[in-house]
Amino acid sequence: MKPAAFEYQRAASIAEALSAMRDAALRAKPLAGGQSLGPMLNLRLARPARLVDISGVEELCRIEDCGAFVRFGAAVTHARIEDAAGAFGGVEPLSRAARGIAYRAVRNRGTIGGSLAHADPAADWPLVLAALGATIVVQGERGPRRIDAAAFMLGSYVTQLGEDELLTAIEVPKLSARARWAYRKFCRKAGEFAQAAAAVLLDPERRVARVFIGAPADRPTSLPALAGELARRGRAALDSNRLPDLLRTVVADADPARLQAGAVMLTRAIDEVLS
Repeated sequence: MKPAAFEYQRAASIAEALSAMRDAALRAKPLAGGQSLGPMLNLRLARPARLVDISGVEELCRIEDCGAFVRFGAAVTHARIEDAAGAFGGVEPLSRAARGIAYRAVRNRGTIGGSLAHADPAADWPLVLAALGATIVVQGERGPRRIDAAAFMLGSYVTQLGEDELLTAIEVPKLSARARWAYRKFCRKAGEFAQAAAAVLLDPERRVARVFIGAPADRPTSLPALAGELARRGRAALDSNRLPDLLRTVVADADPARLQAGAVMLTRAIDEVLS
C-alpha cells in the first residue's frame, strides 16, 4: 500500500514546527527518522493531513553535557548514541542499549524521540529511560513541560504527549561511579522487538534503586518492593522461583511463555547488577 495524500513541510525551528502542526488542525504529525511512522503511513494506520519534518531542526539534534545530566535532542539518532560510547561520563548504559536496537540501517535513521513518542511497549528506549530516571521535555503553546520517563507512557502506543505538543528533549541523569546497571531483553531473532525485557539500576551513592519490567507489560512497570529489597539485602533478596508470580501480579493478562521469559530476563538483569 501507499500513504494517503498529505502535505509536507520542513521546519527550521521548534517554533516553526509547532506553528505548522497547529495550522493542520491537529491532523499533523512530526517526522524525524520515520522508522515507525513510515510503515504506519504505508499501511494507512496513520493519515495525517501534514507531515512536519523536524530532522533538520538544529536544537533537536544536539547532545549536551549539562553537568548533573546529559540532554539529548529528540531528533538524535540511535546510531549517534551508540557511537557516543565514552564521550559522556555517567550515561554509558545508553550506548549499550542503542547497539541492541534493530539493525544499523534502522539506527542510522531512527530517533530517540520518535521511539518514545511512538510508545511501542516492546521498544527499548521507554524501558531504559524509565529505569535511568530520565525526564522527557515536551513543548507546546503554553511552553515546555517536563515529564518523568516512567510516567510518560500510559499504555500501548499512548503517551502524555498532547496533540499540540512536540517532544523536544530527553534529560538523562548521570550515574555515580558506584552505580550498577543492567538491561536484558529476549528477541526471537536479532533485530526484532523484544518479547520480554527488564532493567535494573542500583546507585547507592545517589540512594537510587529501580527495577522495571518492560514487555510483556503494556508500558514500563516499576517493581519498587523488589528494588528496595535488592538495595537492602543484595543477592539474598533474589528468589528466581518467585519472580513469575511477582510479574503475574503486575502483568495479569500476559501470555505464560512471555511471562516466563520476562522472569528470566529479570533474573539475568539482577544477576548482572549483583555480580
